[in-house]
Parts: sequence; C-alpha cells; structure tokens
Amino acid sequence: MLGNFLIGLREGLEAALVVSILVAYLVKSDRRHLLPRIWLGVGLVVALCAAITVGLGLQSRQLTFQTQELVGGALSIVAAAFVTWMIFWMATAARTIGATLRGQVDQAAGGSGWALVLVAVLAVGREGLETTLILYSNTRQATGGTAGEQTATPILAALLGIAVAVLLGYLLYRGAISIDLTRFFTWTGVLLVFVAAGVLAYGFHDLQEAALLPGLHSYAFDVSDVIGPGTWVGTLLKGTLNLSPQTTWLEAAVWLLYVVPVLALFLRRVRRPRLPAGAPAAA
Repeated sequence: MLGNFLIGLREGLEAALVVSILVAYLVKSDRRHLLPRIWLGVGLVVALCAAITVGLGLQSRQLTFQTQELVGGALSIVAAAFVTWMIFWMATAARTIGATLRGQVDQAAGGSGWALVLVAVLAVGREGLETTLILYSNTRQATGGTAGEQTATPILAALLGIAVAVLLGYLLYRGAISIDLTRFFTWTGVLLVFVAAGVLAYGFHDLQEAALLPGLHSYAFDVSDVIGPGTWVGTLLKGTLNLSPQTTWLEAAVWLLYVVPVLALFLRRVRRPRLPAGAPAAA
C-alpha cells in the first residue's frame, strides 16, 4: 500500500538521518570507540518496536470484536495525532536537527559515553514508536478488518519504504547523493496529511462499528456497486487518499475537517520566509 510505503520511507529516512548524523560526528571528532553505543541504542529501539508490534497483534486476537474496534479506533486516532505532530515538527526541525544532535553527543560523551545509548534510543525511538502505531492502524484499514485478518502486503510495503530510506541514508552519509531535505519533507508532508486524514476517519469508523458512535449505515456516498473494494480503482483510492467506496457521513466530515485546516496550516508554515542569517531569531 502506498500509505504504508510512504510512512516507512518518511519515518525511516528521519531515523537514518539521525543515525548518520550521530555516526558522522563521532567519526569526524575521532571518537570511533563510542560507535558501539550508538548501534546498541538503535538495536534496543528496533527490538522494542518489534515487541510492541507483536504484542498488539497477539493481544488483538484475544479480544472480542467490539473491543478490537474500540482499541483499533483509539490507536488510529493516536496514530493520526503522531503523524500530524511529525509533519509540523520536521517542517521546522530539518534545518537545525544536525546542530541539536551534535550538542547532545558532546554532552553524552563527556563521561563514560554510555549516555550515548540513551541519546540514540530517544532520537530514533520516537520515529520507531510512531511507525509502529501508524502501521498497525494502516494495516487494519488496508485489510478491512481486525488484526487477525492482516495480510503481508501492507507490512511488506512499509519494509520496502524503510529499506529505501536506509539506502538513501547510507548514500547521504557517504556523500554519493544530495537531497534538498526541506523540499523532500514538504512534499511528503502534504501527502501524509491525506494519509493521516484517512487514518483518523477510519478510526472513527472503528468506533462506529463498536457502537460507540452512531451513523454506521448512514452513507455520505456509496459507490461500491461501481468501484468495488477489490478493484484496482478501489485499491488505489484506499491506498492513496484512504477513501472507502462506502463512506459514512461521520467519516467524510472528519476527513474534511482534518484535511482543510491542517493542510492550510502546513502550507502556511513551509511557505513562511526564512529569516536572514544575522537575525536574532536565527541566532
């Protein structure tokens, strides 16, 4: 699914950039002996995220249908909040993330160096936990059911995005390619606004199926007779704009009420002119 690939690429590239900055700074400052601390922190994050993913899947299989929908709806709303925060944070942090991380490394390396493990965990863990929640919600939506019905396709799409991100991060570290990160995060941010809107709307749909919210069978539009969920058009709409052929009025309202203001605020943020280099705020 395109949404999962985009999440894997975006979050994976953020994590890869963080790791490459940490590694490059230690290498250039002649502190290679501290590199194992960074890799230990990254390994702990990967293990933690994998454990959370497995735990969510196993726990969902033991719940009743109504409880699964309640949990899935709540996690989808949380995931949408994470994506929104990530979009706005990276729009402004891309220009200063290097200096921030170098300062954290200098502080952590002042003692025995084991504090670098915590630096790596905190720096990379945010992306890992966000990815875990978002992919869980997206996979439920893509498969149209509970965790027990999940297929491998959305997970493979996310893993492919992460693999591409790791490759890009390595090439950036080696100096083989150059990417305008501000432009990259701007375009992916716009696309992720629509992904987050779909995740949020599907979260409310889960709450409708759990009978917590009304209007489950009150459709804003129903084109399932023309665009079936198994057709390529239905799959494309589901994977890109997260739109279902059967969309309730509540889902449609949530989608629009999210996309319009969030997209406008994001575009306003990224179009804000940069301050001159000598301006007080830049200093």
